[in-house]
Amino acid sequence: MTKEQPTPDQVRLRLHVEDRQPHDPGQHYVVRLRAPDDYTAQRSYSVASDGEDPLIELLVERLPDGEVSGHLADVAEVGDVLEVRGPIGRWFRWDTRTPAVCLVGGTGVVPAVAMLRTARRLGRTDLLRVAAVGRDPEHLPYAAELARAGALVAYTRHDGGDRTRGVPTGAELRALADGAQVAFVCGSPRFVGLATPLLIEAGVDPTTIRVEQFGASG
Repeated sequence: MTKEQPTPDQVRLRLHVEDRQPHDPGQHYVVRLRAPDDYTAQRSYSVASDGEDPLIELLVERLPDGEVSGHLADVAEVGDVLEVRGPIGRWFRWDTRTPAVCLVGGTGVVPAVAMLRTARRLGRTDLLRVAAVGRDPEHLPYAAELARAGALVAYTRHDGGDRTRGVPTGAELRALADGAQVAFVCGSPRFVGLATPLLIEAGVDPTTIRVEQFGASG
């Protein structure tokens, strides 16, 4: 395991998994911690890496009183062996062939990063459009990579480039969603409650929207 901490509350892990099955963008792994008395705690984390990457990349946000995130952020060290299970998930995975739009927020950008990396490797970037929302560049994971990949990056508390602060507008989302046959929404329950209606207002068929939300107990 390798570990880096891009912000005080975020940890990026890259893991070698023996006999790993290739994952699809949008899938996740479960990380389980096991105490000497056999007490266990586990949490699911979306994969940021492309399926052809020899390592799986996970982004962990330290949560208040989070057993797993606190351990991974403050206790786990480079070279530690972790118990993981995956890849998991069919509902939220992108098949890399269907035109798609992503509206993701905060650490919910992770599956969209995997989708962008996979699309780039396959030469299918024309099939995927991403809007990522965060408070500011310091708190939005992969902000620079998302911008380089052509994603719409919207900050709610920071003006960025030619764009003033605020969530994506209806016009911005309509342009991104035009022609999309599936939509992915990922983020906190509060973000999901905002993002899903925005996509519907932008003309996205609600039956094509796939939602993944997370929270302190998710």
